[in-house]
Amino acid sequence: MKSFTRAVVVGFALGASPWAMAENATPDAPQPAAPLPNEQERLAAENKLASEKLIHETNALRAEVARMKLEREAITERLALESVKRDASIQEAVTKMETERDQLLREGEVAKAKAEKLANELKTLQTQAALDITRLQNDITRIETSEKRAKYSDSTPVYLEKPLRDDGVLVISDRRIPLNGMITSETADFISDRISYWNNKDAKLPIFIVIDDSPGGSVMAGYRILKAMESSAAPVHVVVKSFAASMAACITTLAEESYAYPNAVILHHQISTQLAFARLNLTQQKEFYQESERWWDRFATPIAKKMGIAPDELIKKMYASSTSGDWSEFADEANKLKWVNHVVTGIDETSLIKDPDAEGAISPKAHAPVENVDADGKPYVWLPRLNPKDVYFLYNPDGYYRMR
Repeated sequence: MKSFTRAVVVGFALGASPWAMAENATPDAPQPAAPLPNEQERLAAENKLASEKLIHETNALRAEVARMKLEREAITERLALESVKRDASIQEAVTKMETERDQLLREGEVAKAKAEKLANELKTLQTQAALDITRLQNDITRIETSEKRAKYSDSTPVYLEKPLRDDGVLVISDRRIPLNGMITSETADFISDRISYWNNKDAKLPIFIVIDDSPGGSVMAGYRILKAMESSAAPVHVVVKSFAASMAACITTLAEESYAYPNAVILHHQISTQLAFARLNLTQQKEFYQESERWWDRFATPIAKKMGIAPDELIKKMYASSTSGDWSEFADEANKLKWVNHVVTGIDETSLIKDPDAEGAISPKAHAPVENVDADGKPYVWLPRLNPKDVYFLYNPDGYYRMR
């Protein structure tokens, strides 16, 4: 009975009716006997009690479930609240970040605009500076060009196949070669190279060798110059302005055309050599003399021929003019002796178109004598050495200028 009652109670507890349980009973199981009335009451009471207990337990469970639901709802609400708060915090952070980003973007745009503005202003300043610099450079260039232009004359060199004008003025172009000082091998190179150059430029126009002052020099170097003159297709004209002696006089006299100022001095003499301190025996001295004599024949013969006399007569005339054999004449007399072809009244240097004082000009003061004081306390200066055919012509009452 108790087991049955418990089964019934359990069945009720599980929500199943006793009849359903009976129906579900195994057919082979022994069927209980029908309860008695008292037993039925008792069972009913037990069932009711069990039912009450079950309801009580169920109510407790339901209360627990309700409580748990409430707790779950509370947890859910808390979680939802926290989520909302978190979402709100995130949204606030996002909003703040977006605000900061927008602000940074705006600031970046402003900075970019400022940078572009500064860059444009800088470009404007650079452009203006470049324009100013260009303007200044142009001004400088214009001034320098004007200054350079001012250093040149407006004329151009004059080229004449017949350079001696009817008024006696010789017109010299830029096809000129200076010959001054001692004639050396370097002098011969200098002149020969330029004769070749001017020939290559034009083989018809004359070339001018201009001698201001030359005492002569090396026989071999002078001979090279003469041969360069002879082999030149363009005529080579020699011009003497002051003094041409010895080898320079030979070059002047043997030139195809030669010119000189009236007071220019031309000096011819025999070949001479200084043998100081030379240790030569008599045979060597004889050989040296013979060598010099052969050179003399090569120069004296054509000079004498141009003068229309014999070489021996030339020597006699030299010593008749001077005991030293140094025969010098001013150009107007040298012209009569055929030492120079033409005596000119003037020389027009048409190639000198640049201001002589423009660059590297040497002032006469640079050559001024240095003042000294003698033993008596009197100031004086040594006069520079003169050309052997030159003289001083100055007023010197106090002896301030002195000769060595």
